Amino acid sequence: MSDFENLKLENQICFPLYALSRKVIQLYKPLLDKYNLTYTQYITMLVLWEKENISLKELGKKLYLDSGTLSPVVKKLVKQGLVEKYRSQADERIVELRLTAGGREMKEDAVEIPEKLYSQFEGDPETLVKLKNNLDQVLSQFKDES
Repeated sequence: MSDFENLKLENQICFPLYALSRKVIQLYKPLLDKYNLTYTQYITMLVLWEKENISLKELGKKLYLDSGTLSPVVKKLVKQGLVEKYRSQADERIVELRLTAGGREMKEDAVEIPEKLYSQFEGDPETLVKLKNNLDQVLSQFKDES
């Protein structure tokens, strides 16, 4: 047995996660094109549909995104009229976000997206539920390096 067995692609945890992530994002693309959203903009909107007012910092933490990645996403959503960005009255250093009426309206249409995505999976739907639960558990068990 080779000393480098652990360096084989087939033995990596990261690769199937990476490949699956790319596949799922690829499947989302045609569904999101209708709304003129990228996948990152979509997951940002998911958080805002759940919580209409949120700080940029809290949003980044929820999405595991740094401000350098999140800022251009939010800027585009503001430009599209889906989100408003403003400074907290309690603390000027805090940037807050809130949905606009257009962002709330989009939620009514976007409710179809998850079902359309799941309909493309040919396996047992319970497999996806178990996968999501397992991934949530594993993600919560990694050390937070921030």
